[in-house]
Amino acid sequence: MDTLTLILEWLGDSPYLKAAASLLLAMLSASFLAYVLGKLITGLIKISGGRFDEAVANTIRSPLYWTVLGLGVLAAANLLPLSEQATDLAKSLVFSLLLVFWSTFAVRVTRGILLQLTRMRGERQVIRHQTLPLFNNVTLVVVLAIAGYLFFHIWNIDMTAWLASAGIVGIAVGFAAKDTLANLFAGIFILADAPYKIGDYIVLDNAQRGKVTNIGLRSTRILTREDVEVTVPNSIIGNSSVINESGGPHVKHRVRVPVGVAYGSDIDLVRSVLTKIADDEEEVCADPEPRVRFRRFGNSALEFELLSWVEEPEIRGRVVDSLNCQIYHQFRDQGIEIPYSKHDVYVKSWPEQDDQ
Repeated sequence: MDTLTLILEWLGDSPYLKAAASLLLAMLSASFLAYVLGKLITGLIKISGGRFDEAVANTIRSPLYWTVLGLGVLAAANLLPLSEQATDLAKSLVFSLLLVFWSTFAVRVTRGILLQLTRMRGERQVIRHQTLPLFNNVTLVVVLAIAGYLFFHIWNIDMTAWLASAGIVGIAVGFAAKDTLANLFAGIFILADAPYKIGDYIVLDNAQRGKVTNIGLRSTRILTREDVEVTVPNSIIGNSSVINESGGPHVKHRVRVPVGVAYGSDIDLVRSVLTKIADDEEEVCADPEPRVRFRRFGNSALEFELLSWVEEPEIRGRVVDSLNCQIYHQFRDQGIEIPYSKHDVYVKSWPEQDDQ
């Protein structure tokens, strides 16, 4: 004969004493479970060397404590001389409260797991920091949907009519907001695929170029070099090519400066002058080092190209301006001619003038 039976026999036939004893036993059991679980969590954290998530482990103590206490309340309610309706009401209330505690636990655990996934590096990284809020919201919606279904089931509410109404409303909203939904799904794919991030310089199909200032679920905002903020719907970006000038192994951006010199110029001198101009420019990177390429024999010029790197795409225009100015000054000082288009006009004859 177990201990609970002995205690109930000792209490006699009073249902109120039995209910109070059952409730007291549940409280003691819940407190003892919380104490033991706390010691166990502390030991696991020490054994794992900090790899065991303390926040998630401590979170489970609360729903377990209230679960044991709730079972004690249900046992006490069954011992009391209550009507069937009152007993069912007590069960529904207890299960509803437990549903709240376990739903909160599920949300916290899933968020802890998602946060751990964002801390992975390399190919193991499944979720990025910029997509973490999206996955948190998705898991929250899933947990709330499951909790809502269980809540209706606990209170014996028929969900057929609710689901039918939700389906009709969903179809109507889908047709009315198809453009918004297209932007929404495109925003989800952009956040998940991460073709660019906040702070990157991108170029769109329509030649708009700017710095990404915000990535939302409906649109992306970029700030152009004219300090004009452009809002682009995500559905347009999702169906077009995007050049990310800040992408690649590093943020550095290559600057190309084409220049032509007259035929007969000393190409070794031209190469030396262009290299020195790039080396003397403060905002040109030393690594990778600047390069000069002899591209082609043009119609009226020998076409060269000065290739250099800058730290970020934002300063490209300023560096090109400085390099062009130095090229003009240095070529003029070194006697290197920059050809330009010339037109000679020949007058075959003057029109006859009327002496009158």
